[in-house]
Amino acid sequence: MGKALCRIRLQCEGTRRNRRNCLNFIMLNIFIKPTLRPQGLDLTLMEAMQCGKLVLTPNYSGRVVINEGFGYTFSPNVGSFVEALQRAIRDGPAKLHKKGMACKAYASSMFTSTKMASAYERFFLCMKNSRYCKYPLPTDC
Repeated sequence: MGKALCRIRLQCEGTRRNRRNCLNFIMLNIFIKPTLRPQGLDLTLMEAMQCGKLVLTPNYSGRVVINEGFGYTFSPNVGSFVEALQRAIRDGPAKLHKKGMACKAYASSMFTSTKMASAYERFFLCMKNSRYCKYPLPTDC
């Protein structure tokens, strides 16, 4: 009687051509991206975070999940994936929701069009002239 039961329902969405951003994420408690290949700056992870969903994703470099307050990372193998999924299940819905709200706040402040454009501009300027590689510049917002 003292044991809590947990029921998991997984839904595999696959590739979508007409994504409607947050409408795809509304029913999710957690966005799982079990890819075995690095994705660079992963837009689906940023979209999920901006919709208030925490993420479970491989711990490749360049990822958007910078700490466990935003989700769970795993090595790209089945054992590590299962461990991360079990951590998420143990945390329960209330903690998952809290982490999702932290994701939303972080993504809303870091992945705005202005910030992203500024970061790309800085990157290209830095490639042209190393004086732009110093942080922060007086022109940084």
